[in-house]
Amino acid sequence: MLKEIAIADAYGAGFEFSSKEKINRFNNLENYCEHELYGVVGKYTDDTQMSIAISELILSKSEWLESDIASIFVDCFKRDPHKGYSKGFYTLLNEVQSGDELILKLRNNSDRNGAAMRAVPLGSIKDKEELIYKAKMQAAITHNTDIAIRASCAVAMAANFGLHQKGKLSQLKSFLESESLSGWNYNWSGEVSVKAFDTVSAAFSCLLTCQSLKELLRKSVAFGGDTDSIASIAVGLATCFEEYDQELPINLLEGLDEPMYGLEYLELLDRKLLTQSK
Repeated sequence: MLKEIAIADAYGAGFEFSSKEKINRFNNLENYCEHELYGVVGKYTDDTQMSIAISELILSKSEWLESDIASIFVDCFKRDPHKGYSKGFYTLLNEVQSGDELILKLRNNSDRNGAAMRAVPLGSIKDKEELIYKAKMQAAITHNTDIAIRASCAVAMAANFGLHQKGKLSQLKSFLESESLSGWNYNWSGEVSVKAFDTVSAAFSCLLTCQSLKELLRKSVAFGGDTDSIASIAVGLATCFEEYDQELPINLLEGLDEPMYGLEYLELLDRKLLTQSK
């Protein structure tokens, strides 16, 4: 899960809000592309770093107090700063020294996709009530709006449906409706904004129309817009469904440039999440 999220995130990051010309020319899974703004290649962004934070919090078995969630967001950033966060949040993470300080200074009224992009690991929680409680809590820290919280819950429940209920993708839409998490656009077309509704709709649309991670990654990026978030959510969810071909290009696996919290660490977290969820 986390390994694939990182690959999808790092690949998608090279095309985030890039021109259609660049996407059409280079979206072939052969290499990572350099992003015009960040100037980095083969590195994941906040999508993966915050998914790591959520995973570590799940494994810690803490009580999930607001301060616990905020603290792990700050700690994960401080130990290995990454680009990709919104400008304001990146500045704030550099300034604060604790989770409590982050809560005090943060304006958490955003309807963007930040809470959804880190929600896939929550699907490893088997109990649905616990999952929803934690999906809502982690969302509210940074995105305390109805749509952002619903997006977090929908992504987490979709992952749970594949992992624990062994559901089929053809049943995903009706399952989410049964859990009062309906209303997404499963036929998304056009560029994808950073809004929670848009990103989750695009991710679900891709997820339901592909059969392999390779196809899914290319299609997620082809939309344009917030490509790293679409790709990381969609690919992360796809790893939860047995019907998906799970192979990713070896060149992307080998090219991930993350010496501190790279593939080895991500695979370790994946194994721990899998073990704990049984």
